[in-house]
Parts: sequence; C-alpha cells; structure tokens
Amino acid sequence: MGDCVDAKEDAGQQPGVVTKGWLKEGAAAAAPIALGYFPLGLAMGVLGQKAGLSPGMVGLMSLFVYAGSSQFIAVAMLSAGAGPASIILTTFVVNFRHLLMSFALSVNLRHIHRGFLSLLAFGVTDESFAVNMTRFRQGGWDRWRSLAVNETAHVAWLSATICGALVGEFIPPGALGIDYALVAMFLCLLVFQLHDRIAALTALAAVGLSILLYLTVPGNSYVVLASLGAATIGYFLQKRKSRIRRPA
Repeated sequence: MGDCVDAKEDAGQQPGVVTKGWLKEGAAAAAPIALGYFPLGLAMGVLGQKAGLSPGMVGLMSLFVYAGSSQFIAVAMLSAGAGPASIILTTFVVNFRHLLMSFALSVNLRHIHRGFLSLLAFGVTDESFAVNMTRFRQGGWDRWRSLAVNETAHVAWLSATICGALVGEFIPPGALGIDYALVAMFLCLLVFQLHDRIAALTALAAVGLSILLYLTVPGNSYVVLASLGAATIGYFLQKRKSRIRRPA
C-alpha cells in the first residue's frame, strides 16, 4: 500500500517525475486555443507589418512578449508615433493581470523548482490559464501537461503572427476589417468581464476617464492613467460592497 499514489495527487508536484502522455494530452487541451489564436495572430502580424515591423521583428515580439492585447496596443502606439517608455509602461500595466494568474496557478504547483515555475509563468495567457485551472480542479493534471498547453498555444501564436507579417504587404490598408481587429478583441474582452454591477461601473469609469484625459493630457499616457484610475475606483467599490455585506 505504501507504493500507491492518490489518483488526485498532482504528479507535477514531484520534482523529476514526468507522467506518460503529457505532451499529447497537453497539446490536445490547447488545440481550441491554437485554433482561436490563428486568425487573431494573422491580424496582429498584418498590423505589425503596416506599422513598419519586419516579419522577424514581429516574430521576436511574439516570442518574447507573447501577449496578444499588449502586442496589439504596442503596434497601435508605434503607428501613432509613441515613444518606447510609454509603450513599455502600457504593456506592463495591461499584462499585470498575468502576475495574479500565475499566483493562482502556483497553488497547484508546490515544491517545484523556481526555474520551471518561471518557464511556466512566461506562457500564461488568459486562455491557457483558464484551461489549466479547469484541468487542475478536475484532477489528474500536472506541471508537464500545463507546460504543453502553454507552449502549444505559444507556437500557434508565433506561427500565426509571422504568417500575418509575411502576407501583410499584399493586403491593402483597411482591407478585410484588419484595422478593426484590436477594437473588436477588446470589446469581446470587455463583454466577458461585465459579470456584475461593479465591473460595469468600472468599465464606465474607464470610458469616462479615457475621454476626459484624452482631451486634457498630451501624448498617449491617458491610456495608462485611465486604466489605473478605473482600477482604483473598482477596488474601492468592491471594498465598499464587502463592508456592507459583512455581518455586524
């Protein structure tokens, strides 16, 4: 009996243990993500080419940044003539949620070497986080399968953006609604976030602050300032809600 292992135990929590079929199962779990990434990645590559980036530059951005929303924003800011500092700061703020996602995943990955955790955290996206968290809750999931999910999605995104950059020169500006891809993506992300009244009020605050700061603050810093302001408002609204619900 001492050799028996609980079926629900995460094999990935045991350093050095690699369970069979991890690559196949992880890639299969990531297949829907990859399919969804391809058209969006093509749009990102086309927009990058229109902004003056070569296919190699687009590929390096997808390899090292690997964040769809931030890459779209960076390309849009490059087209608008924004400086490196504002692009980096904006990317950091937009990607900050990935830090919280990594914290949530780490609960299922105790006693794992920090180097491996860093590699795993680098591949965290909204979609891969959702898949891995669901699989961990179901049981029978481990760090290697999580890594396979992340890297399969990453390869799909990298391939799609490079393909988009290669064909971008043959697509006229504004054709196929490519220029609307960024707006459409963020509208979809916004809709999925509107799960309660506080989220809706926070979104309205972001809209109002964005318009106000756009009209009063020079440059592109209004994006960061509006995001921070709306997030602060949302925090205090949530805190007030929790205080009201707290029993006396």
